[in-house]
Amino acid sequence: MVEIKDLDQPKHINTWCPGCGDFSILFAAKKAIVELGLSPKDTVLVSGIGCGSKLPHYVNTYAFEGIHGRTIPIATGIKLANPSLNVLVFSGDGDTYSIGSAHFLHAFRRNLDMCYIVHNNEIYALTKKQYSPTTEKGYVCPTAPDGSIEIPFNPLAVAIAAGATFVARASGGDINHLTEIIKQGIQHKGLAIIDVLQPCVTWRNEKSYSFLKERVYDINKEGFDNKNKANAIKYLLENEIYHGKIAIGIFYIEQRSTYEDELKITDKSPVVKQDIKKIDISKLLDNLV
Repeated sequence: MVEIKDLDQPKHINTWCPGCGDFSILFAAKKAIVELGLSPKDTVLVSGIGCGSKLPHYVNTYAFEGIHGRTIPIATGIKLANPSLNVLVFSGDGDTYSIGSAHFLHAFRRNLDMCYIVHNNEIYALTKKQYSPTTEKGYVCPTAPDGSIEIPFNPLAVAIAAGATFVARASGGDINHLTEIIKQGIQHKGLAIIDVLQPCVTWRNEKSYSFLKERVYDINKEGFDNKNKANAIKYLLENEIYHGKIAIGIFYIEQRSTYEDELKITDKSPVVKQDIKKIDISKLLDNLV
């Protein structure tokens, strides 16, 4: 039985700011892995570039840190090579919703069986306070000294419209709820997107843990119909983050065949287990000369 301490990675010193919301996501992810009984040797954490993308450094499982905005292609390759692996993707709001937005969109219509966790602190924290796609209009920062003139990106409404089969939001200020949402995301057969409101104590301390605690409410406790796609999109469009109360929970869930199922990978041995000793690629190499 794996315990949380078994997932510690003492070789890597954590460089996050004290109090960073990423610690909540790190602990919740490890707690979810333990409570679901996932084997570290069968679990892969994939990330890109950003504060939150350092998370795989601190967990004793397999991991791959890719380039900025390219977490999904890497995770896709890993999952298709060995569908039996538990693939968890960790990425920031810039890494996901800006440079990685094209991959973000197409990932949902493919619906691979993975869990996609976004650290959304509404700021480019690693590069010191430039506004991100989810930063509210009017926010003053180095890249918008007179206030941002752009409306914020609505990732979850877009995800549903793009074909997502599990769409949720959680708060870094409520680890128990966050853990449960991650567990449900991992267990979901398909691509689960979880947008985590993650306080940045250095560059966005006005969006603190107490700020979130006073505003979040769980829509699933209020009887929200998360099987109704049109209703979920309408709700998300009319209830923007940080405008009054903030809804957390599962907004939409459906069952649909996964990309792996459509490729019928399970009908044959996964690529990683196939015998390649007799495969001759000499002709292919000759054509490249």
